[in-house]
Amino acid sequence: MSTRTVLAVAAVTCALLTGCGGSPETAAAPAPTQAPSAPAAALTVRDPWVKAADAGMTAAFGTLVNETGTDVTVTGATSPVSPMELHTMAMEDGKMVMKPKEGGFVIKAGATHELGPGGDHLMLMQPSAAIRPGDQVAFTLTLAGGGTVAFTAVAKPFAGAQESYAPGMHGMPSATASAHS
Repeated sequence: MSTRTVLAVAAVTCALLTGCGGSPETAAAPAPTQAPSAPAAALTVRDPWVKAADAGMTAAFGTLVNETGTDVTVTGATSPVSPMELHTMAMEDGKMVMKPKEGGFVIKAGATHELGPGGDHLMLMQPSAAIRPGDQVAFTLTLAGGGTVAFTAVAKPFAGAQESYAPGMHGMPSATASAHS
C-alpha cells in the first residue's frame, strides 16, 4: 500500500470518527499513521574500541564523525561498566599529563575528531570487572543540547603510547607492567 493510500485511509477514518461535530479543518486533516522519522544522527562513532585491562582505569577510542552542517559537542559519556570522563593529553611543565577535557570534544561541521591513545579519549574511571580482549562494551555519548549517541566498542589488547591509567598516576606516562596488557 502506498503512503498516499495510507494517508487517504487515515483521513477518511479521521473524518468518520470526528463526525459532524468537528470543524472542516479538523475533519480534513489526516491523522498521522506513524511518528515522523527521526532526523539523521548528528554524530556517529567509527571503529570504536576499548583498551583491555585486568584492573584499574582504561580508555575507549574511535573516530567521531559529524556529517551535519553544524558543529557538534560531546559533553559527557556513560557506560554500564564504569563511571566515565572525557579526557585529553596535554603538555604541562614539560611532561605529558592526562586531564579532563574542559568544554568537551567539539567536532566541526562535516569533520571528524580522533579519539586515540596519547590524545583525546573516553576514560573508564573504575571498571566494575576486568575488560578482556573481545568483550563488547556499551557507551552513550551526551551531546550539547541533550541528544545522545549509543555505540558498542570491542576490547583489544594494546600496550602502545605507554600511557598509565593506574590510580594515582593520573595521566603520567609510565612503563609499569600493571598499566599495560
